[in-house]
Amino acid sequence: MPSSRTLTILGCGTSTGVPIPTCRCQVCRSRHPRNQRLRTSAWLHSEGKSILIDTATDFRQQALQAKIPRIDAVLYTHPHSDHILGIDELRAFNFTQKASIPIYANDWTCEELGERFPYIFKPGPVEGGGIPRLELNRFDPAVERLKVAGLSIIPLPLRHGSKESVGYRFESVAYVTDCSYIPETALNRMKGLSTLVLDCVRPAPHQTHLNLDQALEVVSQVRPKRTFLTHLGHDFDYTKWKTGRGPGRLPKGVRFAYDGLRISI
Repeated sequence: MPSSRTLTILGCGTSTGVPIPTCRCQVCRSRHPRNQRLRTSAWLHSEGKSILIDTATDFRQQALQAKIPRIDAVLYTHPHSDHILGIDELRAFNFTQKASIPIYANDWTCEELGERFPYIFKPGPVEGGGIPRLELNRFDPAVERLKVAGLSIIPLPLRHGSKESVGYRFESVAYVTDCSYIPETALNRMKGLSTLVLDCVRPAPHQTHLNLDQALEVVSQVRPKRTFLTHLGHDFDYTKWKTGRGPGRLPKGVRFAYDGLRISI
């Protein structure tokens, strides 16, 4: 594990990942490693504990690249496919840890997980290679704090289109992906941040995600010391956006995230 307290960005790409199969745009053809984005997820290491945020479609690849040795818990943001379809890969950690893994989710995510993975959450006789052993913990994001693997974590209730997704704050770092609106409750819980990881799917408006202008408006409200934009589509070429003023510029303190980015907590 990392020796210090860190949040590692395992993937910062939108639901298709980048490059997108069949797309021939400049970003999808780019060989720059920071234009190659796995599906969005993150890994928290703090006080010797290892907590995963979402089981992205690419989780097996992400776990191998980051050399994740164990998982003490999983926090889910919401149940869209790109954030949950790697759930079966948790079996490998069950095998080595010889224990079940607690997972934490809001009502929407718990209901979807139960419907989409009945073999995990409503199992019958097991055949073949076995199933992930998971302990489902349902929580209300309105609560002020969660205790997860002995760590104190602040949930951030978000709007993701017509549904409620969840962001998380770890001390002075907040992870806020997949949202179209941030309610006042969450904004108040995001005061005094050193680092904000924030949803930003593309420059143009989107029904269920923040676009660039909306993300920058959130930054101006929250005023973190630095911001990394995540859930990035192929409209963003990492090599062409610079800090400064004018078109193709990001404000001071704002950067695009990239796969493998480590953020100190």
